[in-house]
Amino acid sequence: MSDLRDLYQEVILDHSKKPRNFGKPAHVNHMAQGHNPLCGDRVTIYLDLAEDGRVKAVTFEGSGCAISMASASIMTEMLKGKTVTEAKALFDKFHGVVTGEDADLTAADGEDLDRLEALSGVREFPMRVKCATLAWHTFIAATEDRREQVVTE
Repeated sequence: MSDLRDLYQEVILDHSKKPRNFGKPAHVNHMAQGHNPLCGDRVTIYLDLAEDGRVKAVTFEGSGCAISMASASIMTEMLKGKTVTEAKALFDKFHGVVTGEDADLTAADGEDLDRLEALSGVREFPMRVKCATLAWHTFIAATEDRREQVVTE
């Protein structure tokens, strides 16, 4: 189990030090800002949504703890090409896993969600769940064009 935990830590550190899809893209038609005042995490999610509701591009900017930045990075990789409905279902599944309400990381459509497994350990640290879910909550706000800042407290 220690080897697996070490691997997950490596994944989190890799994504936090070299985040994927970091920055503001040239074309954005949705965005939202999120803040976790308990640990200072801040994230802005930028989206380019197609007319059919499919995520053409998703990127982020921000700063925060390793878990927050890794979660945002992994999220952007996973959501490209998905519809907003599929993305929300993925968030519901992820949220259930990190809060301990659901231990199964298999999506309803059978999609392999192994990349999220590295973040599943936050369920043992309830204060860190907000770090892991900030980017996801902010993504949902961006899809709904909510302009008020998302705050996870």
